[in-house]
Amino acid sequence: MPFDDLRQWIAALDRAGELKRIRTEADPILEIAEITDRVSKSKTGNPGGSALLFQNVKGYPGSQLLINQFGSEARMKLALGVNSFDEFADRIRVFMDLKSPQGFLDKLKMLPLLTEAGKFFPKTVPAGPCKEVIKRDNFSLLDFPILQCWPQDAGRFITLPCVITRDPKSGKRNVGMYRLQVYDARTLGFHAQRQKVAAEHYRQAMRDAGSSSEHVGTADSAVPPSAARRAAVDLMARTSGGQVVSKKNHPKGKLEVAVAIGTDPAVTFSAIVPAPPDVEEYLIAGFLRATPVELVKCETVDLEVPATSEIVLEGYVNLDELRPEGPFGDHTGFYSLEDLYPVFHVQCITHRKDPIYATTIVGKPPMEDAYMGKAVERVFLPLMRLTIPELIDINLPIEGVFHNLMIVSIRKSYPGQARKVMNAIWSLGQAMFTKVIIVVDEDVDVQNLADVTLKVLNHIDPERDIQFTLGPIDSLDHASRLANYGSKMGIDATRKWPTEGFTRPWPDEIIMDAKTKALVDSKWRALAKELGID
Repeated sequence: MPFDDLRQWIAALDRAGELKRIRTEADPILEIAEITDRVSKSKTGNPGGSALLFQNVKGYPGSQLLINQFGSEARMKLALGVNSFDEFADRIRVFMDLKSPQGFLDKLKMLPLLTEAGKFFPKTVPAGPCKEVIKRDNFSLLDFPILQCWPQDAGRFITLPCVITRDPKSGKRNVGMYRLQVYDARTLGFHAQRQKVAAEHYRQAMRDAGSSSEHVGTADSAVPPSAARRAAVDLMARTSGGQVVSKKNHPKGKLEVAVAIGTDPAVTFSAIVPAPPDVEEYLIAGFLRATPVELVKCETVDLEVPATSEIVLEGYVNLDELRPEGPFGDHTGFYSLEDLYPVFHVQCITHRKDPIYATTIVGKPPMEDAYMGKAVERVFLPLMRLTIPELIDINLPIEGVFHNLMIVSIRKSYPGQARKVMNAIWSLGQAMFTKVIIVVDEDVDVQNLADVTLKVLNHIDPERDIQFTLGPIDSLDHASRLANYGSKMGIDATRKWPTEGFTRPWPDEIIMDAKTKALVDSKWRALAKELGID
């Protein structure tokens, strides 16, 4: 069943025994983060602990704060409405396997699926609970219990926002999740990393402004396309896409932004799913919920937000304004360092009466984001198979913080295929950040790290089987030679063939014969009792 809003989701967590209400006073500065970190790493009870609803937040009488809502495998499955992640991946696969109908009967077979798909598209409604309170003046971001998570953080950060922007060129909306540093009552640091969609919207706005009369042509003459492209290339090179502060090189203009906090779980999760470029996150959320997301228009910007959001921030970023953002204790287990980012100016806040502030913390795994990431891994697999059909399975180990290590099993059919797969992965959306890719044969269980370790270390000749390449690197990677740019490594741990230059004999794997195994199986109950083995 879909959850219409955060409050229905909280009630469902409560019914499932997955929610704890915290009535002891807790400070949003560091203390709530420390409590949550201990719960998420607790060795007793379920892995990941419980979702926590803080109801006595220091300095915020009457406020409620939800954290760790997705912080277990059970809660992620509850949020997606499935018993297993593969079940959800199968739903995606059904829609992706649709083929062009060849005849009348094929068209009839497609009708039920197409009818169901039509239910997923978002719809705009005239009003929603997020408009119960509208503040254009006399408001402050500090009215909400925004956390400071770690001692060296630059301040308070909004950590679980759905950030909505629109492509200035195509008009398509995007919903992403980018942390927002609180500078003061009405401004935030807009941490849209270089390769994220919102950052590209920002750059597109710069390109549009940079190819205007201020840079090429005159106000009364049309700008030739070739001149506009040259201006855009020059602007991107001189500003590194907006990273370097220089009033001379930055055109003036604005990009409108809206931020929804406290959305239903499907919308929140859709903001982190690596969607294909032409698929809107609101549509993905509709697919997850099996019912459309209801949207309302913002008060001051030309954007739409989920109607049942707890809190909505409206405003803009200036194209010629950057400000230091960070440090911030990140999911890598280290602080991401200070860097220059755009500034989000909040000009209106709307919210529900007595809004519930939804947030998260990140740090050394496992934490809440680890369970969200593993769910994304399962969702992403059928999408990867569209372009890499030989793919069997993938594993992004939690300790690899998702962009540092991907283990891939493939159905190998021709020489050099493992290297082809590595390069294919590095060409896929956010998978381009993967620092290390290990490719194994289909008989290796990539979810079993002991099996992977045994097979990989036995199968490779390091000089022959390791390749390096240069390319985009995650902004949070503090070891790369340059910010956002560095090297990546691929390891071909598949069995080598004569057609790959390997002519030595390859030994058989040690496996007991079936007859002996069956014999011992017949005696095992008695043996186990004698051995004291359950």
